[in-house]
Amino acid sequence: MLQLRRSRDRGHSRHAWLDSRHSFSFADYYDPEFMGFSVLRVINDDEVAPGAGFPPHSHHDMEIISYVLQGSIEHRDSMGHVSRLNAGEAQRMSAGSGVTHSEYNPSDSEPLRFLQIWIEPQRSGITPSYEQRPVAGQTSGGIELLVSPDAREGSMKIHQDASLFVARLVAGDVVEHALATNRRAYLHVVRGTVRVSEQPLTSGDAVALQDEACVDVVATADAEVLLFDLP
Repeated sequence: MLQLRRSRDRGHSRHAWLDSRHSFSFADYYDPEFMGFSVLRVINDDEVAPGAGFPPHSHHDMEIISYVLQGSIEHRDSMGHVSRLNAGEAQRMSAGSGVTHSEYNPSDSEPLRFLQIWIEPQRSGITPSYEQRPVAGQTSGGIELLVSPDAREGSMKIHQDASLFVARLVAGDVVEHALATNRRAYLHVVRGTVRVSEQPLTSGDAVALQDEACVDVVATADAEVLLFDLP
């Protein structure tokens, strides 16, 4: 079974320094039909104005992944991490028992665009942790494992039985991802156009799949997609 989530139907919030698209209910955007999918709770596509950003704020009991698409993020947190992520890099923060962090666009001229992803953990109260890494976007077979529950293949570890893959594709590429019994998948198009189970998808579109044996992705133009394998 497939459920489409078109880009135009996502939630939208605009502030003086932030323009954000919400795949699922978040902050002032609420849609009872889109509260998340499996343990995937948030996908926000955020554009932050130069010199602006999120001041220190707290999280707990959430796996938070940020993937920079344009510009850079300056990250600071209560664990003592001070880092900068540039376009093509990602970070994973396990908020666990509680962490405070800030995220700013350090540029005085270039916007920052990044995807903010939240995944619910299997258990609460774990010790907070942080890591970051570049995203190649492909390996042999055209797909790269970015986060997983066991840090296999050099991926970042999250505390949930969920995996996130990234694929950067050229027109004509085909990616197949098998789903184990009782697994679900969520595919989000970062850019470009693809076809999934004969459904055409473009930038910002997504499709949720359950009771399917495989996810078949065909790039109809150069494209980049995120693929979540979920319980």
